Amino acid sequence: MKDYQTPQWLDFPFLIGILLAVFLIAFFAKRNAPEKYKNTVFISIISFFTVYFSYVYFAGENGLFTAVSLPPRILLFTTLPYALFLFLIVMKWPITKKIIANASLSGLIGLHIFRLIGFTFVILACYDALPKSFAYIAGLGDVITALSSIFVVWAISNQKKYVKTLAKVWNIFGFVDILTTALMANILTKISIDSGAMGVDSLAKFPFSLIPAFAPPTIIFLHVLIFKKIKIFLT
Repeated sequence: MKDYQTPQWLDFPFLIGILLAVFLIAFFAKRNAPEKYKNTVFISIISFFTVYFSYVYFAGENGLFTAVSLPPRILLFTTLPYALFLFLIVMKWPITKKIIANASLSGLIGLHIFRLIGFTFVILACYDALPKSFAYIAGLGDVITALSSIFVVWAISNQKKYVKTLAKVWNIFGFVDILTTALMANILTKISIDSGAMGVDSLAKFPFSLIPAFAPPTIIFLHVLIFKKIKIFLT
């Protein structure tokens, strides 16, 4: 792994942003959980991410993500297992199904405001810690998705006639954005291996390793739930 220096001043605000995202999700799940499970759901989510983020930190510190490989090792040891956990276990839990059933479409879309942390990509690119093409596409895509979610929530709340089309277009855009980001990360890793050009190595170092470890599976999971809600409520 090449030593691309990330700005140390960014570590703290980035961590705050990640923690806010976790608490946002935890409060959302608690609010939509059956009454007797509300506190259990909240504590379980916070506890899971405490353990998971600790694993990401210690695994990185002990060199688990160091080797540059395709697919990137951080994807193999964090992103993929977390995604499988979400889709094969969490989604099938009875309590999860109740939370999803109680959740509103606008509430699920509103959660995407946490994607403002995607601006981190742009900042890292400004410090030459990420390829600018990747950072601008991924980072600005996240920011656009986050900010536009506010308008979509407003349109749903005000029952605008165009809300069905708007919600579908917004969800497709956000979904394609996160898939494009993941694809570009793998392409840049391959180029880095073959030519020594800058890859996405800085995203394998804590705290920014939390981006691939947390964001893609969480975002894709939310988009899938939104697709389901759109079919139910906007047909």
